[in-house]
Amino acid sequence: MKIAILSNGPGNYSTKRLKTVAEERGHEVDVIKYRDCYASIERSQPLVWNDGEALVGYDAVIPRIASSMTRYGSAIVRQFEMQGIYTLTSSISIVRSRDKLRSMQLLARAGVGIPKTVVSRGSADVSDLINHLGGAPIIIKLARGTHGNGVVLAESKKAAKSVLQAFYVMDQDGTNILLQEFVEESAGTDIRAFVVGGKVVASMMRQSLDDDFRSNLHQGGAGEKVKLTDDERKTAIKAARSVGLNLCGVDMMRSERGPLVLEVNSSPGFGIEEVTGRDVATPIIEYIERNAKRRNKKDKVGA
Repeated sequence: MKIAILSNGPGNYSTKRLKTVAEERGHEVDVIKYRDCYASIERSQPLVWNDGEALVGYDAVIPRIASSMTRYGSAIVRQFEMQGIYTLTSSISIVRSRDKLRSMQLLARAGVGIPKTVVSRGSADVSDLINHLGGAPIIIKLARGTHGNGVVLAESKKAAKSVLQAFYVMDQDGTNILLQEFVEESAGTDIRAFVVGGKVVASMMRQSLDDDFRSNLHQGGAGEKVKLTDDERKTAIKAARSVGLNLCGVDMMRSERGPLVLEVNSSPGFGIEEVTGRDVATPIIEYIERNAKRRNKKDKVGA
């Protein structure tokens, strides 16, 4: 097969791992900087171009879209989809996962455990909002934050009101702001389940190294291999399915009422390989082989 990896960092560990494994399995692989691509939109010819060359002939596309490039990156993925090319991660699922409010709505509708969450566009009713969450402290986060950025712990109503007012002043593009309950028993700790094709292929626990309530590796947290409970495994798979992702990292907290999903990441890093010793690149390529071939075969039969 001919596979395109959409990545702005060809030297990134995850990109290199995917390229290496795919080539070892006999596939032709191109790493394409999607930020340098452009789409030509005309009747019956949805093409993607890069450096004056039309990108055609691909059997599968692996999107590795950065959070800061969600809008443009998902548009390029959509253009490949319009050509009938198999994409591991669909454009709509990328957009869903990057909007924390939308993903929380989808998770809740699917019956997945999540922290109590409210969203508001004003700071005057902070007391009422906090009461909905069971009282302070609470977590306040931007709907489009990533890697633990745009997330604040407010330990009192006064602090919450100050944080909200600051976020609203900064928020010029209308980004939603979420307020969530603070789950004390899991502060500074969470679990990342790496899901491929409806199966958990690796899992790790992340722990902050200081008093930070955030456990993201990008915030200096440390990871270690962890064995999931049956409930946690089922929750991760259900969360991935509810957002429509074939590949994702599902971040969960262990709480007294069971696993609570914090986020579903549509472009998870591969640092989990080093932490757990598990190969996550091979299951991804194997999944693409099965599904891209099935898709192409179906298209030929339909023709």
